Amino acid sequence: MALAQIRANKLRSFFTLLGIIVSVAFLVAVIAIIQGMNAYVQENIADAMIGANTFMVRRAPVNVGRVSDEEMDRVNRRPKITPRDAEAVAAAIPEAQAVAFQSGWPTPRADMIWRNQRIADVVLFGVSEGFQIVQDYRIESGRPLSDLDVSGRRAVLVVGHDVADALFPNVTAVGKTVRVLGEQFEIVGVNASKGKVLGQSFDTYALMPTTRFEMLFGRRGTTTVSVKMARAEAVAPAMARAEEAMRVARKLRPGEENDFAIETSAALVDFWKTLTRLLFAIIPAVVAIGVVVGGIVIMNIMLMSVTERTHEIGVRKAVGARRRDIERQFLWEAIVLATLGGIIGVMSGWLFALAIAAASPLPARVTAWSVVLSVALGAGVGIIFGVYPARRAAQLDPITALRAE
Repeated sequence: MALAQIRANKLRSFFTLLGIIVSVAFLVAVIAIIQGMNAYVQENIADAMIGANTFMVRRAPVNVGRVSDEEMDRVNRRPKITPRDAEAVAAAIPEAQAVAFQSGWPTPRADMIWRNQRIADVVLFGVSEGFQIVQDYRIESGRPLSDLDVSGRRAVLVVGHDVADALFPNVTAVGKTVRVLGEQFEIVGVNASKGKVLGQSFDTYALMPTTRFEMLFGRRGTTTVSVKMARAEAVAPAMARAEEAMRVARKLRPGEENDFAIETSAALVDFWKTLTRLLFAIIPAVVAIGVVVGGIVIMNIMLMSVTERTHEIGVRKAVGARRRDIERQFLWEAIVLATLGGIIGVMSGWLFALAIAAASPLPARVTAWSVVLSVALGAGVGIIFGVYPARRAAQLDPITALRAE
């Protein structure tokens, strides 16, 4: 009977459900994009920057936004990570596949020029010889940086695939001399492509020895030691030994807090999730406004339906329908209406999320719990806002109702 009423008043039913459909579609689409981004950060960005079997020793933690101003002041007063710290960590973990030292944030960018070819905004990294192994860079041609390059402060570069492609479209890049910030650098290697993340290339960079980097830019504030282990299971015990080595190297007494941070890729993922929690805090408020408006519309339409069907209610009561029968009939109409709105909203939100994923680099991942939540939300609105019209219908006097035109 509820479905028959909806079919008999299609346009009215659609406008009745519009608020629910829009609210639920928004909820599903936004959750799909946030969940997709969380998974994307875990599977691509975090693993591309810090592998699952890799950890870092840093001056400050990745997620500095979660500390108080007082703690932030203490972090800023910490001593910088130095090559000597990298040596102490390497000595404590002899089984590590590689231990690398990298100059830190902010990472400078510069134009790179060869003859009449130029590529802008190349990211420059100052790294030690183990950086290639830590970051899983595969040499496409030439060689990686060596310890002699670092100790000799050589003006050499290993460039990303896109840099080589842009500057040397028809010739090999290895052995060519390019200009960076007015200085001449020889390209000794080209790394294989790592692809794009959210439409941004991971291959527009150049690696130079840390010693040469510091001649150009000085010592950066957040230099980093990266350690790569053979297996992910070996990371936790290696981190404990690295912490002990750093405390000994810095002469920290028992009970004194660390003046450094040791983190894995999970820290980067956690940092991203703290940002998305803000969105999850805002979404319920926005959705609640739409749902309340949609619920009020449903209640008003149901009250109007009660008025229009007064004679029908009188006939039903005259042939034996009880109050609870009339109440259930109108309540079920409200529930079916709201549930249909929830289902249509889920489908619309799903399609909208897929369209966004297809038209932009933003990923989308619709989860089962968001679908169940959205449909339950629609049904709940029907129950909450359908009770009053249903009771109004049930309380009509049958004789008065029969007299209605």
